[in-house]
Amino acid sequence: MKIRDWDTNLKIRLFGEALMNITFWMFFPFLTIYFADEFGKAQAGLFLIISQVFSVLANLMGGYCADRFGRKTMMVMASFGQGLSFMIFALSNSPWFNLPMLGFICFAFAGVFGSFYWPASQAMVADVVEEKHRSSVFAIFYTSINIAVVIGPILGAIFYVQYPFEVLLVAGFICMLLSFLLAKQTRETAPPYNAGSTGEDRRWYSPILQQVQDYRIIFRDQTFLLYIIAGVLVALTFMQLDMIIPVYMTDMIQQQEMFRFGDWSLTLNGEQAFGVILSENGLLVALFTIFITKWMGTFKERNVFVLSSFIYGISMVVFGFTSSLWLYILAMAIFTFAELMTAGIQQTFVSKLAPDHMRGQYFAAASLRYTIGRTIAPIAIPMSLWFGYQITFVILGALAVVSGFLYYVMFQKAELKQVKHIEAS
Repeated sequence: MKIRDWDTNLKIRLFGEALMNITFWMFFPFLTIYFADEFGKAQAGLFLIISQVFSVLANLMGGYCADRFGRKTMMVMASFGQGLSFMIFALSNSPWFNLPMLGFICFAFAGVFGSFYWPASQAMVADVVEEKHRSSVFAIFYTSINIAVVIGPILGAIFYVQYPFEVLLVAGFICMLLSFLLAKQTRETAPPYNAGSTGEDRRWYSPILQQVQDYRIIFRDQTFLLYIIAGVLVALTFMQLDMIIPVYMTDMIQQQEMFRFGDWSLTLNGEQAFGVILSENGLLVALFTIFITKWMGTFKERNVFVLSSFIYGISMVVFGFTSSLWLYILAMAIFTFAELMTAGIQQTFVSKLAPDHMRGQYFAAASLRYTIGRTIAPIAIPMSLWFGYQITFVILGALAVVSGFLYYVMFQKAELKQVKHIEAS
């Protein structure tokens, strides 16, 4: 499905989110280093865990709200809230103020608003795109994000290090611009919500009870529950790209020569080296997402999920046992291949399971893989103090391998359930 054939809602989102993501990635990769420097590794890890707990709760509420109040409403509100959070964050790190705690609070609020945004945005794709085209549409959005991952850190290395206040201010403005575009140029796509007509349904706490009941129904599906648990474990691996890997590379690389031509050489410190591998990740994703998504479509989903987890585990071990920039680049190539293997099929897998009227909540429940994973992921930073970097990376790799085994069990259960359904009919 070509972009010119897309629904207008999706075209506007692709443009607006591309601008937002570029500015976001100008500063986001460096925030873990910033918080570790301001608060210390152990305290920064604890703070990041606390912020992600709120994101998990917001994510569950975001799924319910996307179904109850509409995709457009939630996306407009969330993008405006993110913009306001970034602007206050900018003031906390400005020529007039140096308030890292206020900056952290704003970062946490931005994460909460992001958790309200993404379930609605993913459900909107499922609303307006036929099932046969969803993988390619999700893959294009994923590619757009990773083009931002290429461009953003490069621009951030140039501008954010010198002008953090201005970069955060621009990020806030662009989020508010996206909110305005969504409000004025898009339409609502959510199916009508049936709230019921009894007196009990009109009580103030009834939406909360209904939401809990809906999620209980979702998690009774053992296949879907295993999908969440396995996804959380593998998320502990790839979330380290924002957590321990930048801190690790900053500690391990003081000054390292990357190229030499005669008397000229390119020498990088740890932060610059991290910027290189982050841009490598984004570049590989931008170049190969669609190709690898199509390639993976020729294999069984079970084999793709399982092998991706194992390859994630290998990349973690390579990261943990080297201090060479070129081996970091190799490890990132392995890491990125594992990432791309499942990039296009994950949302499609969820959309197959979700009833039309509960798509927002299914996508919210599925994204618990990321929100819970990101909640637990910062523990790797203090773990590096307790056990050392090598053991920490081995543990992360082992968790990725365990997730591969859980995916295998999940597909076995799904196949057995399908066979029983055929026999019963």
